[in-house]
Amino acid sequence: MSKKIKTIGVITPGGDAPGMNTAIRAVVRTAIFSGLKVYGIERGWRGLIDNKIINMELASVSGIINHGGTILHTHRCPEFRQKAARKKAYENLCAYNIEGLVVIGGDGSLGAAHALHKEFGTRVINIPASIDNDIYGTDYSIGFDTAVNTALEAIDKIRDTATSHERVFVIEVMGRNNGFIALDVGLTAGAEAIIIPEIPYNIDAIGQKIRYGQQRGKSSFIIVVAEGAISANEVAVHLRKRTTLDVRVSILGHMQRGGSPSALSREVACKLGARAVQLLIEGKSALMVGIISDKVVETPIDEVARRKKKLDLAAYKLANMLAT
Repeated sequence: MSKKIKTIGVITPGGDAPGMNTAIRAVVRTAIFSGLKVYGIERGWRGLIDNKIINMELASVSGIINHGGTILHTHRCPEFRQKAARKKAYENLCAYNIEGLVVIGGDGSLGAAHALHKEFGTRVINIPASIDNDIYGTDYSIGFDTAVNTALEAIDKIRDTATSHERVFVIEVMGRNNGFIALDVGLTAGAEAIIIPEIPYNIDAIGQKIRYGQQRGKSSFIIVVAEGAISANEVAVHLRKRTTLDVRVSILGHMQRGGSPSALSREVACKLGARAVQLLIEGKSALMVGIISDKVVETPIDEVARRKKKLDLAAYKLANMLAT
């Protein structure tokens, strides 16, 4: 039988995502409600190596549920790939009697947490927080819905300009390795074309779609591009050779990471933060909590790490059909 846990830590390594603060709040308040002591590790794995560990109270998380980013801050830490650095991190956890760690982050954070568990026996529960939404074992990662809504709001405003000036706008959204954001944004914004890494693109076909649209009386077009597929500027260069319309580029960039989390991002963060603490209390470890079909589920970290989340191709086909 597992020893009853008394002290836990919470950390937000890797890239920030709106809703991380909501998850921190859920972790801290669930822990204190359950009679646990809870510490926050500042600046991700770098802070754990450097012993940047602070006591968290109820007041520590007051008024943060609607704030983007992370009050614990975050920092890239490539040296955490080295076992010596992870050993130092483990020693610092032991110095504070931290028996379990809630890790709020993306796939890199998940892998690092799993290494701590395998090498030193640290109890870890992962919470998926990434605007990319590319983590297996959950329908939504914290921050994805907010990022989509942020991009959607921007594109709706750009469309007003595109319509007024009779232009083609190529809009680049985040997504280095996948098209989850681009697909959701393109579908809900009514984009005439969506370019994502998972599906081969055809610039000639997009040019033909624009010309066909012009024949039907359309005078403005929105093309959504995931940054990992091709640069928006390169798409614009190709399209300028295939249409008489003025082609402009808008790169949304890091604005998609910021802002007040949406209701869905907050709901996911609250549910997953609370469940992560409960799992540590139950003596569980090496699990990731996620949301599937609106229910909280747990998946072993090693399974999450070795499996790839698949894009919804039906949504891609739907977007194309509605854009004809």
